[in-house]
Amino acid sequence: MPNFATHADRGASGSLRFPAHTIDGLAGTSFKHQHLPSILADEGRDSGFFEVHAENYMGAGGPPHAALTRIREDYPVSLHGVCMSIGGPQPLDKTHLGRFAGLVERYEPALVSEHLAWSTHNTTYYNDLLPLPYTEATLRRVAEHIDEVQEAIGRPLLLENPSSYLLFEESTMSETAFIREIVRSTDCGLLLDVNNVFVSATNHGFSALDYLSDYPLEHVGEIHLAGHAQQQDDEGDLLLIDSHDAPVADAVWKLFDIVIGRRGPIPTLIEWDSAIPDWPVLKAEAKAAQAILDRHAALRLERIHARA
Repeated sequence: MPNFATHADRGASGSLRFPAHTIDGLAGTSFKHQHLPSILADEGRDSGFFEVHAENYMGAGGPPHAALTRIREDYPVSLHGVCMSIGGPQPLDKTHLGRFAGLVERYEPALVSEHLAWSTHNTTYYNDLLPLPYTEATLRRVAEHIDEVQEAIGRPLLLENPSSYLLFEESTMSETAFIREIVRSTDCGLLLDVNNVFVSATNHGFSALDYLSDYPLEHVGEIHLAGHAQQQDDEGDLLLIDSHDAPVADAVWKLFDIVIGRRGPIPTLIEWDSAIPDWPVLKAEAKAAQAILDRHAALRLERIHARA
């Protein structure tokens, strides 16, 4: 079974610049600078990891880098890109890619990920992760972009499934089939966002369980969990928004439990990016995820002992 949590970049001497903290089977949270004093003072905090958005650290230095360096000394870090526009029709921005690769080298993250989406047009960067049609032409373009990123960073990239609010009539394959083909052609890994699955399934009226049954779980190296918001579309029907501003919903916890039962305990991240709560609230969400990971790890160990 692939393990995407064993990669780290080494300096010219061949040695790691930061401690090589393990991330396997751990639950983590988004790192927010306002939580740093609480994190450092929280001596009773269980060991976990933190994920950061790459675009917040593309400057040369300053307080953001000082805070992240302090966190990286004591915890594993997952680097998550949001503006690479891997699904976009135009070539990747070489400057942006170079900065992204520089962060991978600088912080030696345990995991590196990006979205199956597009977010740029010419020189404009949008504040949205926009969907793309699932066609052979799109497949070739996305695969070329992933190959380019993986060549630049020197390691596998984890590709995240999108949350979606519309479907393209020109699509010729399902999202899960598209993702399987991407993995086959690029050897990338996957970041499974369980909340995105639930949001898309609700918005488009398909079964989240059927989606997960068709999803290549064996290639998943990280899981995202997040809260979502409920709205109504123009016709008054329920519309879910991947808002990252609330606790994880009960239905998403249930899907996560099913996924971990099938895939095994892998790094799991609680995303909370707006209406950010105090540190104890975010910590409690991560603790709930860790309890599910630990329970399935114990069950797997029991089955191994039973067969021995």
